[in-house]
Amino acid sequence: MSPPAAEQPTEAEWAAAVSAITRLPADGRVLLICHVNPDGDALGSMLGFGLGLRRLGVRQLQATFPGRPEVPEPFRDIPGLDLLVPATEADPDPDLVICFDVAAVSRLGDLADRLDRAGAAIVLDHHASNTRFGGIHLVDPDAAATSVVVEKLLVRLGVPLDRGIAECLYIALATDTGSFRFDMTTPAVHEMAARLLATGIRPGEISRRIFDTRPFGAVRLYGDVLGRTQLEPLAAGGLGLVWTYATLDDLARHGQRPYTLEPLIDSVRCTAEADVSCVLKQVAEGEWAVSMRSKGPTDVSRVAVALGGGGHRLAAGFTGYGTAAEVVDAIRAELVRGAAESGNGPADLQDQD
Repeated sequence: MSPPAAEQPTEAEWAAAVSAITRLPADGRVLLICHVNPDGDALGSMLGFGLGLRRLGVRQLQATFPGRPEVPEPFRDIPGLDLLVPATEADPDPDLVICFDVAAVSRLGDLADRLDRAGAAIVLDHHASNTRFGGIHLVDPDAAATSVVVEKLLVRLGVPLDRGIAECLYIALATDTGSFRFDMTTPAVHEMAARLLATGIRPGEISRRIFDTRPFGAVRLYGDVLGRTQLEPLAAGGLGLVWTYATLDDLARHGQRPYTLEPLIDSVRCTAEADVSCVLKQVAEGEWAVSMRSKGPTDVSRVAVALGGGGHRLAAGFTGYGTAAEVVDAIRAELVRGAAESGNGPADLQDQD
């Protein structure tokens, strides 16, 4: 079953978040956390807001994320990187924790205990599957990116945009809207982008760095992984499923880090014969990070939530266990269940190969 849609933040919640920040003592310690394996929205939202807090005069400020303290290559010139510390060095007892783009506490890994130790916790997110963990919830499922929520909070705090903040938020907005190609790209999204561009940031340079630059090894890696792509036109109630997988051996063979696989889903999702696309990325023996996309008819967040993950109707993910074939079997089963519940197709398509 899909989670109930989260309501937009109330004025009381906005006021509570502003109060938690503005009433910090002069020596108040703030810890910013985004999800494991951060993408552009998670990292850009967190660092953009961190630069905003710095403008407010917050000095004891750290930003972090669980897992390997490695920033993906496309984001290594993003402003605010000096705020980052490894998770092992994050303040164990902050006065305030602020989480970004995190739909469930499990996405915080070993940093989840900071929520219990902190004096207050604010969650900024845009996932409809958000579990409402933490104390103060600024969760807007209608927002195209978490950076949209961040900008609204910065406005309420009286923090003006500067080029550093704007570049972070632009990267966040551009990545989560697929360079302004996805359905969540509303007039309000373009209006926000205009405000960010008005600070003088250079969208062409940012886009080349984030979207259009890959090492040659990644190109060869993509060739191998795309070469094993499977199309199942009868899956998802006849709407079609296309999928592939990448192993740790694939990465090692081409000398690439795991983050180079993140854009691969875009090369798979363009398949005309399938509504649903997914890429399995091995992270350990018997463990896979799974990215899922839908072109519209299928709610992939329902599939992801059922398998322990979360996300949006058109973009979601989860951690799968077992062999790649077993993980895909679980996806097929949930697609069959979803198709049966929605009436999109028969429930006897699960056993197709």
